[in-house]
Amino acid sequence: MREFRFGVVAESARDGAQLIETAKEAERLGYSTLLLRDHFVAEPFGDQLSPMLALTAVAAATTRLRVGTLVLSNDYRHPVLLAKEAATLQHLSGGRFELGIGAGWLLDEYERAGLPFDAAGTRVSRLAESLEVLDGLLRGEKLTHSGEHYQVRDLSVFPAAPRPPLLVGAGGKRMLRLAGQVADVAGILPIALPGGSISDAMSERTPEAMLRKVGWVRESGRDVELSQILSIDLTDDHRAAAERTAVSRGWGASAADFVLEMPSRVIGTATRIADELHQRRERYGLTYHVLSDRDMHAFAPIAATLTATREPSLSTADVDAVRGTGWDGDLNDLRQDRVGEPWT
Repeated sequence: MREFRFGVVAESARDGAQLIETAKEAERLGYSTLLLRDHFVAEPFGDQLSPMLALTAVAAATTRLRVGTLVLSNDYRHPVLLAKEAATLQHLSGGRFELGIGAGWLLDEYERAGLPFDAAGTRVSRLAESLEVLDGLLRGEKLTHSGEHYQVRDLSVFPAAPRPPLLVGAGGKRMLRLAGQVADVAGILPIALPGGSISDAMSERTPEAMLRKVGWVRESGRDVELSQILSIDLTDDHRAAAERTAVSRGWGASAADFVLEMPSRVIGTATRIADELHQRRERYGLTYHVLSDRDMHAFAPIAATLTATREPSLSTADVDAVRGTGWDGDLNDLRQDRVGEPWT
């Protein structure tokens, strides 16, 4: 069974200084990866820096932190150009880059940029072909490719670097099967709708839906790391928090039990959350969780426990962030429960 790791998506950084500060803090707190989204309209995620350029700056300002995209839209870059950029970032970061990519889904973005928003099947086929080109070039091959969407002749990219791990963000059956066939990491998401948005349906967020999605990834028989974006609510009253979430989503307070069972959300004390993530690893195989930078301080002691890493640089403020939101024991006790030794 894979070990846990935790990434931070830097969604609140609006300038370079904020981004570098967030990255250094994520590294100090022991997170695996800092990730950036790939959008050039403000809604629904806010204004963002260009991910590949910004991640180069992050890599230069850190030493251990991995950097990644969550995820690039395939239609915004030709795979040859992206392979060149990815190889360069992998080289400059000392092998710390993770290339996350998807088929593209945000209709408003396509329309504002004057890009054709093709049918989902066409976008997925184009992504599959792009992944063939990327994989070959990033493995150092001199590639010739003649496909429906891309033509490449006798081409290689410089610099030569170990191929970065490929993460494919996916929500539907065909995309998840593709991730299982070619990716190192499957980023499991709610399905993208034909109208250019992400489904908000309750049916996309059930344990049964997650099991189906994991099953599609696993059909290939490959050992693919499973990832998701994780929502966190640290509290000593998980029932009340679940009711608030259910109401805010328009589902009504009676859907609290549904919220508590959502694989992509954890609610409760630090102990309860740690237990839930262990159970979800057993049930679904989910080990790579990505959370908002707004939650990284409160979650850091839990992440350190689950990854069995010592984190001497956790500050008093970090610890208080957990204790002030429902921590129900001594931090060393939780540490000892999980790995048999206290924090140092």
